[in-house]
Parts: sequence; structure tokens; C-alpha cells
Amino acid sequence: MKTIKTVGVAGAGAMGRGIAQIVAQAGLRVRLFDANAQATAVAREALATTWTTLTAKGKLTQEQADLALANIHPAQDISALADCDLVIEAIIERLDVKQKFFAELEKVVSSDCYLVSNTSSLSITSIAAACAKPERVAGYHFFNPVPLMKVVEVIDGLRSDPEVGDALMALTVRMGHTPVRAKDMPGFIVNHAGRGMNTEGLRIVQESVTDFQTVDAIMREQAGFKMGPFELMDLTGLDVSQPVMESIYWQFYDEPRFRPSPIGTVRVAGGLYGRKTQGGFYAYPDGQKQVTPEPPSPALTQACRVWVSPDHALGHTRATQLLKRLGATIQTGSKPGPDDLLIVTPFGLDVSTCVAQQGLDPLRTVGLDTLHDFELTKRRTLMVSPATTSHWRDMAHALVGSDNIRVCVVQDSAGFVAQRVVAMIVNIACDIAQQSIATPGDIDRAVNLGLGYPQGPLTIGDTLGAENILEILRNMQSVTGDPRYRPSLWLQRRVQLGRSLATA
Repeated sequence: MKTIKTVGVAGAGAMGRGIAQIVAQAGLRVRLFDANAQATAVAREALATTWTTLTAKGKLTQEQADLALANIHPAQDISALADCDLVIEAIIERLDVKQKFFAELEKVVSSDCYLVSNTSSLSITSIAAACAKPERVAGYHFFNPVPLMKVVEVIDGLRSDPEVGDALMALTVRMGHTPVRAKDMPGFIVNHAGRGMNTEGLRIVQESVTDFQTVDAIMREQAGFKMGPFELMDLTGLDVSQPVMESIYWQFYDEPRFRPSPIGTVRVAGGLYGRKTQGGFYAYPDGQKQVTPEPPSPALTQACRVWVSPDHALGHTRATQLLKRLGATIQTGSKPGPDDLLIVTPFGLDVSTCVAQQGLDPLRTVGLDTLHDFELTKRRTLMVSPATTSHWRDMAHALVGSDNIRVCVVQDSAGFVAQRVVAMIVNIACDIAQQSIATPGDIDRAVNLGLGYPQGPLTIGDTLGAENILEILRNMQSVTGDPRYRPSLWLQRRVQLGRSLATA
């Protein structure tokens, strides 16, 4: 494995500048090249300003900042990359443009120079096909903003020499980031695993289960994520997110798990990209997200007698403990009384199915999501069927929110909201592991750092109970008939054998 001393960065946009910054801070010489020669000068000035700011904040010493800036050498043309040990390409995301650039680059650099692409969605094998020595080509996918996003995907193409990936793994650590390694498959790890959150969130809204804001609130305050799918898409920009969703769906030959939503298509057509256009799923007057105030929970005006369905053991236990703590009188008979509020706790089923299967009164039946431990959450979710009356809905809402914890009431859905989204996140990660695209450890690290999830998706599955995730998926598939919910073999087999999802 060769020693890397001089690194070329091709592309002086936001990604190229970020990559150049951390390479220079690691003490390596950087040849910064862009087809627009003026862009390299602008990038160097921007980096100088960044390092001045970091010095003022005490993040770098003046000596470190001066040395980093001294490591940046603008390249006037591609021939200036001749002495590079490694060239990182961060230009426009088009296969034909990248192939042409790599073919030209090969004529300039030494025969043992590593050539790597920062592509987020294109095949490394396809990029390398334009090269005389495809074995020296690999993927090196950084995330924006590069200095803050501490994970980097190292991608081996079909003809990549493993030595190239090994060198990139070591370089990533030297730059203070965390490397993860992946096979050359659509979306690699992070963009592949990220389909569960966004596509399922869109599907929930498309089915009129609830609105964008409620989905986000549930994912933040019940499921424990930093952001919900619609906040995330507004931040990223739907002009970026929607094409990625479509690309991965098509690259996997219309795999149902990745099916996009026409909601995204219509919004892109209307220019509602998110924060960058001051309007997306939310409005952003003066750059601030506008949120509709939530109405308070109804007042609890009478004592509640509640019958909790014993059909699901874990759900029954959690619901009973919560309702007792809230002061409800729990009816313990095998059948409810004529004046009881009926609570069901399905995992992956909807209220309508529970009513039909258990022979319950549809007017009085309300679902309570019990997947997440109530002691650890800041929000609870109730679900009603088309037959649930407003009287019983409001009684359940008043009771479940009587300790001032916020409550969402959603329409009938196989798997509530949090169950659906979390199960899809875990299931897609399981399938990435099943396909050996990456190791379980790298899947968890990549998603935790790259998407900011509270844990890696496989660890989330273990924490919530892999058997619960499997039950949710099987029931959702049964109710909807949609193959998008079919469980991964990785998940099924590990539940059958009592093994962790997060270990090979």
C-alpha cells in the first residue's frame, strides 16, 4: 500500500472545498483543480476564511490554520495533478462527464496514482470502465458538510484492487473521520438505508393516515429521531431527495421497498423544494419553519373504565401499566363490558382488522401504539378506525394525554406511524446485510453518523425486539397485500435462531 502525500481534489464546489479542508488539516498537500480556474481561487479564499473562523473559536491554533492554508495549491489545469498519489473527483453527478474526466486524468497522473470518485449514486464499476487501469479506481463518498459529517463510504468496484480501499480506509482515519466499506451497489450504504424513512413517511401521508407535521412529531418524540422525514427532505431539498428515491427504485428494478411517492413528484414540479425555496412540506417565512400549533388534549370529564385487549401480550402489559398510572379503571374480564372504552394494541395491524378478528364493538375501539416504552417517549399515538365515534376517540385522547404528554390521533393504518417507519428502516438495513453490501457494524456506523439516527438501524431492531419488527412487517404485508413489507431473510432467520441483527 503506497504512502499518500499529495492529494488532488477535482471540483472546487462545496463538496470539493470540504474534502480539501480536511485533507489539508491532516497535513497533506492538496492540488485543488476545477475546470473553472477562478473557482479554485474562490475556494482557497473561502478556506482561508473558514480557518480564520475556526482559529477565533479555538478549534485550531494559528499555526495549524497557517499550515493547512499552506497545503492548498490551486491547480490551473489538469496537468498540475501529475504528482498526486491520489485524486478525489467531486464534479458534476453525470456518468458521461465523470468517465471523460477519468480517462483524461489517466493520461496525466502516474501509473500507481489512486483515482477515486465522490459520487453518491453512480456505479463505481461504470466510472472505472472508461479507464485503462480500472483496478485503481474506487469510490470515496463524503457527506455534506464534509468537516462535520464524520462518516465516509469507501466503495469497492467489481475490478477495484482491495489495496486502494485499504489506503482510503487508513486515510479517512488520519483525517479524523470514520470509514465504512461497501460493495458497488445502488445507494451504497447510507442512501440505500435511508429509503425506509422517507418513502414510508410519504406513503403514510398518501394514504391519508395523518399529515406531514404529525408524522415528523411522532418520529421525533415517540421514536426518538432527531428529525422526521419531511423536515429532513425540506433540509436536504426535495430536488435532491426525489431524484435519489427514483434512481434507487429504478436501479433495483422497481423493488417495492423503495417505491417513491407521487407526492414528491408533484412538489418538485411545483418548485417546492424545502428551505432553499422558502417552501416545501413546511413554509419558511424569514427562513423559520412555520408549524401549526397543536390543539390541547380534550379534558377528561368522567371516570374511565377501560378494557385492554389481551390479544397482544406485550401491548397489553404496556398499555395496562400506562392506563393504571393515569387513573383508569381496568376491566379484567375476557370480554368488555357494555360501557367500556376498548383499547387494542396491534403490532402491524390496523384497528379495523383487530375489530374484525376479535369481534369487538367498532364504535368504541381505539388503538394504542405500544412498540416504544412509554417511560422513554415524549409522545403517544392513538389510532381510530372509520367506525370509531368521536365520543370514544376523545375519551381515549383525554385519558392518554391526562399527564400532559402530547398525543397524536391518526386514522387507521397497518402499523400506526412509528411502527411502519421504524420497521421499514430496520428491514432495509437487514436486506443490505443479507446482500453483503456491508458488514452489520459498518451499516450501523454509516447510518448512525450519516443520517443521525439515534442508533444504527440493526441495533434499533435489537433494542425494540427483532421479533416485534418481524411481527409488524408480516402483519403489514398481510393487511395491505403490499410486497414492500415482506421481511428480509436476515431478519427472519435471526429471529428464528434467537440471534442479534447487528452481528454477522
